[in-house]
Amino acid sequence: MQIHITLRQLQVFVAVTRHGSVSAAAREIGLSQSAASQGLSELERHLEVQLFERLGRRLALNANGRRLLARAEQLLEQTHALELEAREPGVVDGNLRGELEIAASATIGTWLLPGLAGAFMREHPGTELNLRLRNTHQVVEAVLNYDAELGLIEGDCHAPRLMSQTWREDELVVVAPPSHPLAVRGVALSDEDLASADWILREGGSGTRAVFERALHGRIERLKVRMELGQHEAIKQAVFAGLGLGCLSHLSVAAEIARGELVVLATPQLNLKRRFSMLWHPERYRSPLWQAVKVYLEASPR
Repeated sequence: MQIHITLRQLQVFVAVTRHGSVSAAAREIGLSQSAASQGLSELERHLEVQLFERLGRRLALNANGRRLLARAEQLLEQTHALELEAREPGVVDGNLRGELEIAASATIGTWLLPGLAGAFMREHPGTELNLRLRNTHQVVEAVLNYDAELGLIEGDCHAPRLMSQTWREDELVVVAPPSHPLAVRGVALSDEDLASADWILREGGSGTRAVFERALHGRIERLKVRMELGQHEAIKQAVFAGLGLGCLSHLSVAAEIARGELVVLATPQLNLKRRFSMLWHPERYRSPLWQAVKVYLEASPR
């Protein structure tokens, strides 16, 4: 489809409608009078209709002009919106602006990211960081499918199509209420203790669950998993109730440990350290806002 009409011609049309003269319209849009007059003539020629009645030096819309004016204004408004949207995730007058979609796994999205995102938006009021909480597998899928521009997960990213880097370190802890027999006993857990205990764990696909199972690999043939839950708070409530042991990030239970509501059981034989990773799609455009958020997260205090 070949289009002969230009946006400049539509600007002249709309401006002449407002002012009733070509000279005034030309001044508004920064054209010479002859260029504006030529633009209006070309528009009428391409449309094959006359848009104005010539009343001396003034121009007044005729029926054709009135019929087409709303569509011309709509096209100019849509073009302006397109320009704004193209600039949205960038820098305007030296200030960052725009929106960024971030997907984060539960531990990061609950205990780390809200505070960091809030501080960033206070520093850059023209920005909006939209946070989505998912498990690690879902975060990877969101970044792969272009549903999120930046992902933060527990553990490493194994998707070959994505770029990733280590963001910071974390450690899981095995917790129980102070009244639990294994807590009262006050000694490090043996493999037999781990195998015989009831467990309340995160669901499959979560980074927390993956780290815990990797730590147990080759030591415990089968765990007694009493419940699988997708929320840290639900796991903590089940552990409070004495339904089993939990294994969660120290970040997520630090307050309960400090208040004496939960205790950490010693597991020196298990490597429960892990990394948090930042990931992104290398084929997706990385806006100035994206780059600023990544640098901000990298520099955030540990």
